[in-house]
Amino acid sequence: MASKLNLDKLDYRILSEMMENAEVSYADLGKKLFVSGGTIHVRIKKMQELGIVNGTRLNVDLKALGYDITAFVGIYLEKSSMYDVVAKELHKIPEIVRLNYTTGNYSMFIEVVCKDINQLRFVLHDALQKIKGIERTETFISLEESFNRKVQVAPAAALS
Repeated sequence: MASKLNLDKLDYRILSEMMENAEVSYADLGKKLFVSGGTIHVRIKKMQELGIVNGTRLNVDLKALGYDITAFVGIYLEKSSMYDVVAKELHKIPEIVRLNYTTGNYSMFIEVVCKDINQLRFVLHDALQKIKGIERTETFISLEESFNRKVQVAPAAALS
C-alpha cells in the first residue's frame, strides 16, 4: 500500500525520526537529513493530507501522575452484530484507552488505565457489565510493561 502512496526514502526517514521525537524542529530535522526545513514541512504536509500523519502526542509517564493500574479486558459479546453499539458505549468510558475488534475467543479487547483498584472495579462492575450486548468479560491486570516500542515504518535499508 505504501508504494501507492508514493512515499520515498526521505518520507520514511522523516516518519522514523518524527516518531522518535515529534518535538524536533523542521530545520533541525532537515539538517540531520541533509534537506531544507521547508522540504520537511512540505513532506509532513503531504503525509497529513494522505492521512498517514495525524497530530502529535505527548508521551506522559502515567505512573508519575498516579495511574497505577493497567488492565486488559477480553469482551465476549452476546452477538457479534452488536459490535458497533457496544463500541459506541465503550467509547464513553474515559478509563478505556484502546479498543480492538479481534478474532479468537473475544469479540473485543480493551486496555484500561486507572489510578487504583477501586477505579478499575468501578469500570469492570459498574460500567462494563451494564452495557447491553456484553455477555461477559475476562480481565488481565498488567504487573509491568517491559517495553513499548514504535513500529519500524520502513525496512532498515530505507532508513540508512
